[in-house]
Amino acid sequence: MSLVTIRNVEFLNNPAQFLDPYHFRVTFECIAQLPEDLEWRLIYVSSPGNEELDQELDDCLVGPVPMGVNSFEFEGSPPDPKKIPPEDVLGVAALILTGSYKDQEFVRVGYYQNTEYDSEELKEKMANEGNGGKIEFERLVRDINLKPRVTRFQIKWDISPQNHSNSIGTVSAGAATSAAVPSANDLDEDDDEDVEPQANGTASTTPSS
Repeated sequence: MSLVTIRNVEFLNNPAQFLDPYHFRVTFECIAQLPEDLEWRLIYVSSPGNEELDQELDDCLVGPVPMGVNSFEFEGSPPDPKKIPPEDVLGVAALILTGSYKDQEFVRVGYYQNTEYDSEELKEKMANEGNGGKIEFERLVRDINLKPRVTRFQIKWDISPQNHSNSIGTVSAGAATSAAVPSANDLDEDDDEDVEPQANGTASTTPSS
């Protein structure tokens, strides 16, 4: 059983320019007080067949985490255009949010992202010239499909029994803060089955509305 369940991921700037930072709010529920931080990472996958081209855009630590429903905001850097093969820039890519505890990944939330030019003229120009034309990254826009694919992993949480009964205490700076449970877009509704796992910065926190 997972002690942490993602309830909602809300993208705060979607659609957006390709070179804009990603800005989103994550709401999750924790059923036991966690003594150590949760680590969240944002990964851009431009070429599904080549993991070496995956880009970790940012990571953040959230904690200490009290029992209950918590929310934090995450701002991640855009992908580095120089690390994306020209043939993989336009069209569909993947954006992945992962959550880990004590270096163990317990959840992975994937989204499809479509990238195209912001004008019909440039779209037609690229269609005619193909990938041989120079890509104007400042004119690209991204649109994230908000239907996620969620995969959960079984991990060892190593939580002492007293942490299950502790009430929410003082939350220090940089910690997750209590939030209302979202009424829609609960990511647990359509997630994958639990699977066994395969062999530093901080985030600002705000209550969700």
